[in-house]
Amino acid sequence: MDMGLHNKTALVTGSTRGIGKAIAMELAKEGVHVFINGRNYEEAERTVNEIKLNFPATSPQNAAADLVDLEQREALFRQYPKVDILVNNMGIYEIMNYEDVDDEVWDKYFRTNVLAANGLTKFYLPNMLKEDYGRIIFIASEEAVMPSGQMPQYCMTKSMLLSLSKSLSKLTRGTEVTVNTIMPGPTLSENVQQIIEGIYPDTNMTFSEKEKDFMTTNLPQSEIQRFIRPMEIGRLTAFVCSPYASAFKGSPIRMDGGMIPTIF
Repeated sequence: MDMGLHNKTALVTGSTRGIGKAIAMELAKEGVHVFINGRNYEEAERTVNEIKLNFPATSPQNAAADLVDLEQREALFRQYPKVDILVNNMGIYEIMNYEDVDDEVWDKYFRTNVLAANGLTKFYLPNMLKEDYGRIIFIASEEAVMPSGQMPQYCMTKSMLLSLSKSLSKLTRGTEVTVNTIMPGPTLSENVQQIIEGIYPDTNMTFSEKEKDFMTTNLPQSEIQRFIRPMEIGRLTAFVCSPYASAFKGSPIRMDGGMIPTIF
């Protein structure tokens, strides 16, 4: 399916690996010129070159920057003053006990997962409204609406993104600009795959067998009983970015594998 995104530009934060990279690749597949962001210039450049190799009709760019740093964020704005699509994917997470989450940790998560995304949105949204076209997507998590209790500092920030998305969407009334949030369930990023491999270090099990055993033991509420693949999230994101998804406004869009047990 042609998503109607040819020659659009997109900034995808945290796009050198995991879900962010998958989103960048799927957008490039649709002819989007993607700006690849990560803190490490070399990692961003590797992803840029990979896209050039696979999708030579596009012109990916290296947008390496630490977006929590205000000076680096401002430099990014000067380099890329306009985008058609902004995907706020960058985020940090770690399993922590509540009693171990001190004020420094709360501040770090708030600045990284919320304020950086809000800063980018505040810069790019006005021009989207002026040109009457744009897509802003926040990548949240099922933990935003179903906190497990294992990482309260992370869950809080993802819930904030749902609220922020809904508030900002009100500003797009009557325009072809949309602001939405995608909520992935447990996804097989590089880090997650390493964790699974580490849990079963001395077995002859295939990864598929390890994955199935892990899901049965630890995530029995998952209805797909496997990890979501980053490409699946990437494909969904590409659709939400497309003209065909213009009726999604301020929507929390779930791809959680059946993890969330409620109707809404």
